[in-house]
Amino acid sequence: MKATLMNFELADEHRMLKELVRKFVDSELMPLENGVFAREAAGQGSYLTKEEQAKADAVSRDLGLWGLDAPEEVGGMNLPMVAMVGVNEELGRTAVPYTLPPDSPNLRMMMVAADERQREAYLAPYVRGETISAIGISEPGAGADPARMTTSAVQDGEDWIINGRKIWITKAAEADFTILMAVTDKNPNGRNGISAFLVDRDTPGFNVLRRIPMVDGTSTYEVALEDCRVPGWKLLGTRGQGFAPMQVRLGTRRIEMASWSIGMAQRALDMMIDYAPQRVTFGKPLASRQTVQNWVADAATRIHAMRLMTYDCAWKLDEGRDTRLEISMVKSYCTEAAYEIVDHAMQMFGGMGMTRELPLYLMSAKLRTMRIYDGPSEIHNWVVARQLLGTRE
Repeated sequence: MKATLMNFELADEHRMLKELVRKFVDSELMPLENGVFAREAAGQGSYLTKEEQAKADAVSRDLGLWGLDAPEEVGGMNLPMVAMVGVNEELGRTAVPYTLPPDSPNLRMMMVAADERQREAYLAPYVRGETISAIGISEPGAGADPARMTTSAVQDGEDWIINGRKIWITKAAEADFTILMAVTDKNPNGRNGISAFLVDRDTPGFNVLRRIPMVDGTSTYEVALEDCRVPGWKLLGTRGQGFAPMQVRLGTRRIEMASWSIGMAQRALDMMIDYAPQRVTFGKPLASRQTVQNWVADAATRIHAMRLMTYDCAWKLDEGRDTRLEISMVKSYCTEAAYEIVDHAMQMFGGMGMTRELPLYLMSAKLRTMRIYDGPSEIHNWVVARQLLGTRE
């Protein structure tokens, strides 16, 4: 029998890219952490100043780190998902909120749904880092269940008129455009046709109602659509078929979250390994305590499992396979495991672990939100069980 070759290593060029991002994080982002901690502790939120953002952008652009997974025809490098897992794992090691332009989830949704006019007007500038995007999916009363979506888009001549409410939209106030999901075709069986629209920030009727501070120091927004008129050519993809491109977007974000979780868990483990031999209690270093040893061993084991799961899921996605099951698995498992690893690190550091002077606090808060964002862990576990058990109630 011919042996099947199994390769668990990144390709050389992807490994070198991961190392380049690691050096960028260490040299450019890690030194910004104390400023982020101070602003968050002062109640100002977790963010980079305009000057810090501009410098990080300039360096990352010079390093060739923009448009990594964007199509080559619009200036990107067209890298596969496995390469992006390595990139996001490194970005996850820092508590500094920074994204390499453009944000992959919205990018990949536009890649599969945009026509030529939209690619020129929206996708290409987005890849060049000239615009910021947001996405409006969730509604008050309709989060993880898109079947409950009530925001509607009605055709009026060549245009669409959108009415409804959206919530939990990141960057809604600063985004140049928002990919907005709305019901265009109401079906009696309850499976309504959902469509996506490209809505510019200054469109009349697109109203940002309020900023919602989140526990991780970031903010989301609630938006009201009041007779919001959108030109017909800004329908993204096929009418009533917006669910599939939306799932591309959600799947991309969920793999990102798994990758960030690996990075945060690795940072917490590294901190435990450095601290445990130094801290002495009752005449012995923490490294000699069995509980601490169990925390370290458990963290290393879980991180190994997280990496294998996430790279496997990304590879299958790159191969064009159906990865709905794996995406739910990695999103749930990695965020939950990383949250517990970071919590153990906070426990090991004692009083210092309770301060806002270490990255553990913000990492824990970010992981807490990620256990909810883009589908709570319980929903993803239900999706996995439902598919395995063959139930569809």
